[in-house]
Amino acid sequence: MPIRPEHRWLYPIDWPEISRIVRFKRAGGRCEHCQRPHGRRVAQLAGTAGVWWDAEIRAWRDGTGRRLRQPPSFVPLDAIRMTRRPVYLATAHLNHDPTFSGPRWRNLAALCPRCHMIHDAPEHRRRRWWNAFRRRALGDLFTGRYT
Repeated sequence: MPIRPEHRWLYPIDWPEISRIVRFKRAGGRCEHCQRPHGRRVAQLAGTAGVWWDAEIRAWRDGTGRRLRQPPSFVPLDAIRMTRRPVYLATAHLNHDPTFSGPRWRNLAALCPRCHMIHDAPEHRRRRWWNAFRRRALGDLFTGRYT
């Protein structure tokens, strides 16, 4: 994920190198939560909890990366919706604090877009609430109460 210009100063100067090491050396080019491979298009069943086809082991995996014992039960062929999405890993801060990467980068994880959004969802809700709260407070301060 690109870093916003106003947040660039929070990251260390060698962030691109740290991110590359976490994504490709430590994680081996796979998402650390669901094992999706970087740079490939992954077939994912729509309407499931992230069930996807791993072409390397020729098996279905669930949203947490575990291999399914049985293939997913299919509905009629015309009702199946399968999406093929490219996977690009990003380095995520597990505690949402870009100023602290922790000893030996334990606070960092290589995540696919799906896992990154799932991980960040509570933080996004908190920030959305805070921005709305701040906007209303400024409105009350300068323009009076809302109607």
